[in-house]
Amino acid sequence: MKVVMFMLKNCPYCKKADKYIEELCKENPKYAQIEIARIDEKENALHATKYDYFYVPSFYINEVKYHEGAASKEDVKAVLDKALEIG
Repeated sequence: MKVVMFMLKNCPYCKKADKYIEELCKENPKYAQIEIARIDEKENALHATKYDYFYVPSFYINEVKYHEGAASKEDVKAVLDKALEIG
């Protein structure tokens, strides 16, 4: 399963979400199997405009948005759980 994460390099919320992903992967090896495509919206503006979001980080699975904006560890876990569920 592939998760697409729209982010900005200097965004503190994106950095925090990345930290949560790293922690969750250590806690549950199944999460480490999920491919996460990190797309910087400034570097890939053309690609980013194809998606409907205003805030980063934004997480998509199969082009469906599952979270947008500042994320708690629980929010990130919910995205990863959904990715595993969808398979």
